Amino acid sequence: MPGRIEGAVAVITGGAGGIGEGTARRFVAEGARCVVADIQDDAGARVADEIGGLYVHCDVASEADVAACVEAAVRRYGRLDCMFNNAGILGAVGPITEIDATAWQRSIDVLLSSVFYGVKHAARVMKRQGSGVILNTTSTAGVRPGLGPHVYTAAKHAVVGLTQSVAPELGRYGIRVNAIAPGGTVTGMTAYVTTGDAANLEEAQTKVGRTAPLGRPGAVADVANAVLYLASDDAAYVSGAVLVVDGAAEVIGDRAGRFTDMDASLVREAGRRLSPGGAISS
Repeated sequence: MPGRIEGAVAVITGGAGGIGEGTARRFVAEGARCVVADIQDDAGARVADEIGGLYVHCDVASEADVAACVEAAVRRYGRLDCMFNNAGILGAVGPITEIDATAWQRSIDVLLSSVFYGVKHAARVMKRQGSGVILNTTSTAGVRPGLGPHVYTAAKHAVVGLTQSVAPELGRYGIRVNAIAPGGTVTGMTAYVTTGDAANLEEAQTKVGRTAPLGRPGAVADVANAVLYLASDDAAYVSGAVLVVDGAAEVIGDRAGRFTDMDASLVREAGRRLSPGGAISS
């Protein structure tokens, strides 16, 4: 029996781990061919090898890298059916008076400019085809303030705005544009926020699960299933939407403000960190 996106070609940024990896594996299980884009070369190449896909080194803060990634997909597979702009970081944290401008800009580059680049270059290909799906990862912090650091919140709100602004323009070319807003999903970033250790997924599951309305934290598979829906023909009349996947946690949010107490920031991609002063280190 054919999969739900049989034969589709997808580019997934941040595909070396977390939601990106989970989505790539889910897509392939449903018949897609995937380009895994990331700056974590070893992990990204491993994922691509295991799913029979293509790995492309891509710093999403670089427009040239994003454009080259899209072109690599077209060269290998002849088309592009889904662009999942998913790569992200936690970014600069702390009180607004202490956020360094360099840390702010790096955060915006990865969290927002990257989505602009992905939409722009995917749309060029999809317009020629007359079809396609563009999906952008926002966050529950992008639909309700207080659930993320200041810069992260601002960028994720902007991703929602960009998604909804672009959807009507591209709809005339047969292109659907939607955003997905995960919340309470246990990934390395969540583990860092809740435990201080990006690798401590087990403790993160316990901590997030304690306050989860559904009695458990969100899993990567939960988000990947939602992304699959938006990428498939099941969502053929869905565009300009924001699909929240958080088990109702956003509507009872009780964690506002906690990020102002953090004195450092995590750059999830490739494990980089921004120091309180804004210097990027590996």
